[in-house]
Amino acid sequence: MTEKDFIPKAYPAAVEHGEVTWQSPSNIALVKYWGKLDNQIPANPSISFTLDSCRTTTKLKFQKKQKSAADFDFRLLFEGEEKDAFRPKILKFMQRVEPYLPFLKDYEFTIETSNSFPHSSGIASSASGMSALALCLMSLERQLNPEMDEEYFTRKSSFLARLGSGSACRSIEGELVVWGMHNNIYRSSDLYGVPFRDEVHDNFRNYRDTILLVDKGEKQVSSTLGHDLMNDHPYAETRFRQAHDNLDKLKKIFRSGDLSEFIKVVESEALTLHAMMMTSQPYFLLMKPNTLAIINKVFRFREETGLHLCFTLDAGANVHLLFPEKEAQETLEFIESELKQYCQNGQYINDRVGSGAKKLA
Repeated sequence: MTEKDFIPKAYPAAVEHGEVTWQSPSNIALVKYWGKLDNQIPANPSISFTLDSCRTTTKLKFQKKQKSAADFDFRLLFEGEEKDAFRPKILKFMQRVEPYLPFLKDYEFTIETSNSFPHSSGIASSASGMSALALCLMSLERQLNPEMDEEYFTRKSSFLARLGSGSACRSIEGELVVWGMHNNIYRSSDLYGVPFRDEVHDNFRNYRDTILLVDKGEKQVSSTLGHDLMNDHPYAETRFRQAHDNLDKLKKIFRSGDLSEFIKVVESEALTLHAMMMTSQPYFLLMKPNTLAIINKVFRFREETGLHLCFTLDAGANVHLLFPEKEAQETLEFIESELKQYCQNGQYINDRVGSGAKKLA
């Protein structure tokens, strides 16, 4: 599909009012997307586990206006309260997607949204939030065009979510989702995420992700600034090639079930992301002392037990701990007894790989 495929023709149906609710998860990238081109196009492909418990629930209420207006008309409530701080991001999203959803200025919208996890906890709330909103808007478009098929609905939802937050396009489906063109990934695209269709060994079924909340403050560096720092980065081209190579490696690892090789790729990707930030201009140190303490504890735990606990990081201090279902009991005991002390207020979140977004009745 191309961008033109997502520009609708005249709608055959009329819709005066209604509401729709979607619940969409966050995701955690294994191969990281870092650096982007114009119009939210990724500089390299990425692959992520879709999470299950860390979700955003968004209800969209819509009422058709008597006549179209020059501006977008929406109220935004976050966890029951007006949230003006979020309005600029939603407005920018609507401006970007209007060519593909030309009905937006015809309606008054109320957006009611909430997270199952603490806001500013370092979990990708923009991924879950923007994907949930994109799905709600697509549900309205499907009412305007009842002949829309499921594949088109899903692809366009991912395409729109990407225009709000790049990683949001990986939250529509599960369990593994690829975003970005890659020669060896079936139907991969820069425009939207696609499920990973290759063979996946049982070792990776119901994979666990425990998120250690080391620092729950606002991001030191916005995602937009972080991606922009790759534009003139001295190691950018090498990094982009590395991402392609690591995706090839993961294809083989998912087929073979080799957990030791999985750890090598995932941890290397996490540290490379932070290395890019430490070697940019300006440069940033996003890890905290407790982040490093956790990483060293993970190394020691693996060496002493032979179990397959590994870490990954987003662009911040918090740590995602990934481990197979069959090793959950001993690993969770270790997290509670040895790692909880490094979390802010002792907080961490137990999650696992999930199946993607769900429409609620």
